[in-house]
Parts: sequence; structure tokens; C-alpha cells
Amino acid sequence: MDRAVKRSVVAPGKVVLVGEYAVVDGGPAIVMAVDRGVRCDVLDGAGIETPDGDVRFVAPAIGDAALRERFVFSDWNPADVGGDKPGLGGSAAACVAACIAVDRPATDAYEIHATVQGGGSGVDVAASVYGGILLFERRKVVALSPLQPVVVYSGSSAATGPRIERYRAWSDRPAFVRESRLAVYAFLDDPLAGMERDAALLDRMVASAGIDYWTPRLRAIVELARACGGAAKPSGAGGGDCAVALFSSGADRAAFRERCAAEGFPVIDVRPAAAARRIENEG
Repeated sequence: MDRAVKRSVVAPGKVVLVGEYAVVDGGPAIVMAVDRGVRCDVLDGAGIETPDGDVRFVAPAIGDAALRERFVFSDWNPADVGGDKPGLGGSAAACVAACIAVDRPATDAYEIHATVQGGGSGVDVAASVYGGILLFERRKVVALSPLQPVVVYSGSSAATGPRIERYRAWSDRPAFVRESRLAVYAFLDDPLAGMERDAALLDRMVASAGIDYWTPRLRAIVELARACGGAAKPSGAGGGDCAVALFSSGADRAAFRERCAAEGFPVIDVRPAAAARRIENEG
């Protein structure tokens, strides 16, 4: 670690377990903060550095502080899956990390992130701000008991924005949001049954709305989880990125992981992560 580092922040990423799409319209969702996200190191100097040069989500949070210090962003505990990033909420995590790095309230990231991307529920921001597994609804959160999902990368990244725009143009959203709420609360009683209910609801919605949700690899991952006695669905807007699977026994979970390895589906090891925070510098 560069000894010129003055302070550091880490912010977790996220996976949505159930409730995506409907959360855009104020419906509840269940999200898990994961121990793969964004790090910000603050050094002497000036400016902002990000891995891809995109500072849209961090510059508004940092503001004039970038004239007095240098803010260097990097992937924290990145998933080694090759190719594109697997869509774990990096822009929200970076925005939260930027706020903490300049002593702004982490919750300022809600408005900053929504302004930059032109809207959004804030569910990914909440995961970074609060950590753990959360029931999220209109920026209010309730902490839930830990779960141990298996996260599997589909092999390709996906753009959320175009899919959300198509969803917003769909006429049957109110009924969908009502059904999604029931699926989320069913998940609280029985996670596997709730996930299956939510997956079936999403399947009907994307077919009706004309959303490019499924890829052959996502379908294969979901079917593999079912064959191993679990439940699975894409996490987020679909079209790529990750699937998330749940199992009622460790044996079924292990069998699924073995099958994924045999079929060439990268499993991303994740644990529920603590809230975004400053850390002690190493070295």
C-alpha cells in the first residue's frame, strides 16, 4: 500500500434477491450487500482517478475537495471471472465511498446517484450504506437474518438502463407491483418458495413488456439450481450479469457449485458485507 495514503474507504456491492423492477415503482425488494465493491484511497495531491476514467458518480460527491486531495478509486475484492464486470452495483458503491471519503453523510449518495443516472430506486445505494441483508422500500430499510446465496456469473455484462426504460413504458406495472410485493413477503416466510414465485412473476412480466431478460446461460444456471433442489433467478435487470440461487441444505448447495464448475459457470464467492466504512491502512 502506498504510504502516502491518508485515509481509505471501502463500500460493498450488492445482489438483489427478489423485488427488482417493482422496486423502481416503490415496491419492496430484498437486497444483500456483498464483500466485493469499491475502495477509495485519499492521498496528497489533487484530482480523481477511477479504473475506467468515469468520474460521473463520484465527482459530484467529492466536489472542491478534489482540488486539495487526490481520490483514487479501485475495485475492492474484485470477482476474478474474466471479461466484463459482473454487475454488483459498482457505481452506487463508488458514490457512497466518495461521500464518506469527504465526510459527507453516506445517504447523500441517494440523490447524487439518482441524479447522475436519471432516476432509480436507491436499492443499490442502501446496500452499500447499511450493509447486511435488507428489506428495502422507498429508502426505508429493515435488517434481515443472514442467508447464504450462491452467486453465479452468466459470462456477460448487461446494461440496466434500457431494460428499465422498457419496463417504465409497460402499461401493467401497478398489478405487477402488487404481485411483486406478495412475492417479497412470501420470501420472508420461505426464501426458496418466495424466490420461485418472484422468478415466475418476472418471467410473465418480461414476456409481456418485451424486455430482453433471459440469456441461454442464465436459463441454464436457473435450471441447474432447480435440478439440485434449489431456486434461482437472475439478479437485477437481467440480460446478463449474475444469477442468484438458494438452497435448503448445504449438500444441495455444494452439489450446485460442483455442477456449475463442471458446466463452466463461474461461481462468485460472496458473504454479506458490513456497511461502507473507513478502514485502517495496511503497510
